[in-house]
Amino acid sequence: MAAEKLSTRHLLGIKDLNLNDIELIFETADNFKDVINRPIKKVPSLRDITIANIFFENSTRTKLSFELAEKRLSADVVNFAASSSSVSKGETLIDTVNNILAMKVDMVVMRHPYAGAGVFLSKHINAQIVNAGDGAHEHP
Repeated sequence: MAAEKLSTRHLLGIKDLNLNDIELIFETADNFKDVINRPIKKVPSLRDITIANIFFENSTRTKLSFELAEKRLSADVVNFAASSSSVSKGETLIDTVNNILAMKVDMVVMRHPYAGAGVFLSKHINAQIVNAGDGAHEHP
């Protein structure tokens, strides 16, 4: 049986999810409860998937939570901080993300100070996007 998927390509906000999506998220989380208590907490769910965590504002809990979850799901993880990038020289959001995607990244987890940044980006790139917070608009 094939794994169920969300009805939307990107996970940008709660309003984009239908009831089945929300139930799937809770069921999936429930299935992983036992994993967190095992001596070896890794599962192969995201093996061979590369995820870029792209954070344009500082974060502790959100960034570490995503990174830890990605690694426990066996994803390859790269972290980007705007403060140490070409963004400080004027590089645009789209250019920054396209440069990262040129390295064959499969998925982007993005935190940005502006509401709607994930929606904007989703119209310009092909990779899946997970919104890790966009200002006061949405937050995981």
